[in-house]
Amino acid sequence: MNLQKIMKETLIIILFFFTIPHNGQGSLPEDRFGSPLDIPIILAGTFGELRSNHFHAGIDIKTQQRQGLAVYSIADGSVSRIKISPWGYGKALYITHPNGYTSVYAHLQKFSPEIEAYIKKIQYQKKSYEVEVFPDPSEIILRRGELIAYSGNTGGSSGPHLHFEIRSTATEMPINPMLYGFSVADARNPTLLKAYAYPLSKQARVNQSNEKIAIKFTKQPDGSFLADKLTALGEIGFGVNTYDRQDKAINQNGVYSVKQIVNGKLYTDYNFETFSFSESRYINTLIDYAHFSTYRERIQKCFREPANQLSIYKTLYNDGKVEVRDGLSYNVEIHINDLAGNLTKLIIPVEGKNEAVVNFKPQDQTADYIIAKKPNNFDLGGAKVYFPANTFYEDFYIDLKKGKDTVTIHDNKVAAHQNFTITFDVSQYSQEDRKQLFIGRLDENFTPSYSSTYKRGTTFTTRTRNLGTYTLVKDSIAPTIRPKNFKNKQWLSNYNYLSLTIADDLSGIDSYSATLNGEWILMEYEPKTNTITYNFDDMILDKKECELNIEVIDNVRNKSSFNATFFRK
Repeated sequence: MNLQKIMKETLIIILFFFTIPHNGQGSLPEDRFGSPLDIPIILAGTFGELRSNHFHAGIDIKTQQRQGLAVYSIADGSVSRIKISPWGYGKALYITHPNGYTSVYAHLQKFSPEIEAYIKKIQYQKKSYEVEVFPDPSEIILRRGELIAYSGNTGGSSGPHLHFEIRSTATEMPINPMLYGFSVADARNPTLLKAYAYPLSKQARVNQSNEKIAIKFTKQPDGSFLADKLTALGEIGFGVNTYDRQDKAINQNGVYSVKQIVNGKLYTDYNFETFSFSESRYINTLIDYAHFSTYRERIQKCFREPANQLSIYKTLYNDGKVEVRDGLSYNVEIHINDLAGNLTKLIIPVEGKNEAVVNFKPQDQTADYIIAKKPNNFDLGGAKVYFPANTFYEDFYIDLKKGKDTVTIHDNKVAAHQNFTITFDVSQYSQEDRKQLFIGRLDENFTPSYSSTYKRGTTFTTRTRNLGTYTLVKDSIAPTIRPKNFKNKQWLSNYNYLSLTIADDLSGIDSYSATLNGEWILMEYEPKTNTITYNFDDMILDKKECELNIEVIDNVRNKSSFNATFFRK
């Protein structure tokens, strides 16, 4: 063991024994962490930002629209987890620090030479690009400011950036990184796009309507917004569509906190300091999900629905619901804050008035009804659907359409909290046909997408959280394999890598493998570009004439092979 490594290990041991872990939010260590990048921090995404079915667990730091920027450990620590996947976080690194925190770096292009060698050895041992390992604390020890990786665009990233998180090591809960002293220029107030009022009981109404209404408002000289007076009666609630934007970015990022004050009393106060991954899907109760599915706008409710189990609330009086009585006046203020302290204020005057309802919310009733707290089974002819208890957040009439090989299960205006099961009877198909069949979900253009299909005899089953139309689809076409940067029988002496395109037009790619001169080689898969890539540095070639063989299998086991010869010295 070299002297440098001994010194690093000794330092880590000392810190682990003499640093008191911090797991609360009372006093955050703003001076203990360095920056993960050596460029100014400009955000493409904020902590707690509203995403599809989850809250954003970190911050997205812009990397000047390019990959390959050096990424550094924010503090002394050791690598505790490395995960590589074509999806999600892509190439991700987790570092556990002795002060009670874990930092996470995701969508990386590649790791530092030491870590890259460590993980590639494991990939070759397992013969898999996708790996997840949990090194012992003494295996990869790091100092603050030490190079750990290079920024990239791997996994579910839509452009080059660094996804960065800070988590409590003890609870694994993510915590807003911006609470730790990282500097981001922000002198702009959050932007208020729209506001809505909701009648929340059968007898409630707003402006003579028993369904939600848009609130008209105008900007005042002091920068606040004043709404037109509402007339209302009964239990009502409010919601806002809002975003925040920092000084040097055009991204519409999430806000930090929302407060609702009624006649001077704090009714609602929630913020994005921290949350639990296990509760993240309850975002679908914080937003108006039906509105989002129709208009792609996220209205944040200032009131809490009965099924909402989020822990982000600091104050909730009457679940944020306002009980309006005839003859009384109410002043409702909604305060929207960013983490820099910038405030946008909406003032909504409300007059309690017993007016007749003239705009009625249509009552959609069908033959079938879901009781959310109980399991529900339905026979759809060619398929059966099973909803476990608490699949949904509330009871509702469900629209079901029967069929032989195509069934419709309501629509996407209702959110499912957990997976439900669809089982098709495929006894009418031959065994040969069954091999090429899968369960697909049809989009609005009736284009099918593969839904993971489990085959057992004459039944096909899929587990999903997505309502909609499902059908049986046949895929008889094998995947395609095409070289991108070389040709057969070409000299490649000056090449650093091989690149090929693999694609499947229906069921999608399930697996791929490659050999070079009969030896398994690591090919990195990037689904966004349908590309697999091999780095020549991985192997010392002892032959001038090399044989490359690639096999790709789709999700119904259609198989394609590619063979090529190239020369290299």
